[in-house]
Amino acid sequence: MQRSIPCVMMRGGTSRGLYFKGADLPEDTVTRDAVLVAALGSADPSQIDGAGGGTSVSSKVAIVSPSTHPWAQIDYLFAQVGVQDAVVDTAPSCGNILAGVAPFAIESGFVTAQEGETVVRVHSVNTGALIEAIVQTPGRQVCYEGDTVIDGVPGSAAPIKLGFRNIAGAKTGCLLPTGNARDTVQGVPVTCVDLAMPTVLVPASGLGKTGYETKDELDADADFLDRLESLRRDAAMLMGLGDVSNSVIPKIALLAKPQGTSGVSSRYFVPQNCHAAHAATGAICIAGASLIEGSIAHEAHERAADDLAAIRVEHPKGAIEIDIEARASRSIDAAYLVRTARPIFTGQIQVPATVWPVEQAMDRAA
Repeated sequence: MQRSIPCVMMRGGTSRGLYFKGADLPEDTVTRDAVLVAALGSADPSQIDGAGGGTSVSSKVAIVSPSTHPWAQIDYLFAQVGVQDAVVDTAPSCGNILAGVAPFAIESGFVTAQEGETVVRVHSVNTGALIEAIVQTPGRQVCYEGDTVIDGVPGSAAPIKLGFRNIAGAKTGCLLPTGNARDTVQGVPVTCVDLAMPTVLVPASGLGKTGYETKDELDADADFLDRLESLRRDAAMLMGLGDVSNSVIPKIALLAKPQGTSGVSSRYFVPQNCHAAHAATGAICIAGASLIEGSIAHEAHERAADDLAAIRVEHPKGAIEIDIEARASRSIDAAYLVRTARPIFTGQIQVPATVWPVEQAMDRAA
């Protein structure tokens, strides 16, 4: 027997995943995670027996529910589902998948569409961040077509504006978990930042790289990836995150001077391989860190004399621009960016009934 569960597959930013209503999934986390693993076809590198795409950026899940937070309208729980391993990690959030959450919430009836634009107030369950998402809704219908282009995604689409607040220290309690703008780990200078996503920032030159390599070039260097992972784990200990051998946070990024006239160049790891483009939350972290004097990002960041706008974070597919609100270099108040999203299919995902027994599903529906 197969169990049918309503879901939407959607591209959010430069990622792709399955979007579920919380009420349509098991309440207990063990069964829920088993359902997600089965739905994506994980524990196999091809994910041939599920809806995953065989990469970390296409093995993601958004779970959306009415919010328990007094400010927000909806709760967004992100799940990173392993590709080769049957592991579900809900420690991090994902700003790209977030781009699809507000349209999904409107079309699922959680939020009523307004004429022209609809503001959806989102509470990130993973990190506690509060986000305002502005969706284009002419005629009180979600519009996905438009002229906005984001690097790493073919074509254009309608803009979805995201404003992040309450993003500093979500996992560790402070913007700089070690108390320093710069530390040394394994003889390499690093900056450990907890802003939207806990991230270890490393100068590319410190690991013998230029910071301009392609994803394929970096992923093919097994010795480098092993060194990077060892560095990430040791830095995580300094950040108070403990043993992260089975966790995708903190993330780690190689930084260098921009190839353009302003910004910073980044190669962002997720963390076992290089992101094909860049995580939105990771870009927020790097952009915010570029304002912290003495940090690796501040050293790599360049700003043109006439450039007073967004901070440009270069990545293998282009760049992402982030607006940062900051009262001081160590007080980041908010971040803003534009993403796009598009539903790919709406229907029922099938999982084996042995994963979610019939009696449990009937109890949940009741």
